[in-house]
Amino acid sequence: CCWQVTSRGITMSEELMKTAIEMFREGNLEGAVADLEEKAKSHPDVAELHHTYAEFANMLNMEAQEDIIPGGKIMMSYKKAMELDEEKDEYIADFAGFALECRRVPIAVKEFQRYATRLELADIPVDDVLYMAARNIVDAIEIMDPDKSNPMVQPWLQQALKWSVGGLGYAPADAAELLSKE
Repeated sequence: CCWQVTSRGITMSEELMKTAIEMFREGNLEGAVADLEEKAKSHPDVAELHHTYAEFANMLNMEAQEDIIPGGKIMMSYKKAMELDEEKDEYIADFAGFALECRRVPIAVKEFQRYATRLELADIPVDDVLYMAARNIVDAIEIMDPDKSNPMVQPWLQQALKWSVGGLGYAPADAAELLSKE
């Protein structure tokens, strides 16, 4: 399938993405997105194509400061990549980050929690992805509920606080104890 090494030592997915990557490096992001979209249609089983398409399409929208590519289409590409390669933590984190950018906080928190669980199973402490997610979740909540008083946002805030202190190397109980000392 798509992950076998060719005679030159390059995976099929790398070979498929080569043109888009070259366009991206030349500054032709729109061309790269179009190339990836076509290749994802003809190779629907290659997770990396779907993920890279989503990443590049999101960059294109951010660069243009408008939705050239509909957010729902980008979200579906992230989901397709995660469905095809369930072992790739990067796909989960990128999808969660995109959901957060779209102010879909419940989805983002759920996916970041899934990412955190996978890290925990691999015996990896809170990483930079979760540490930054904590800040971005709080920012999103401040826009939605400046007082942070809505009961719906409380679990999200609690989760963000756990990740932020974890990113600083503390367990939540240790951080609370340290903060309560005079």
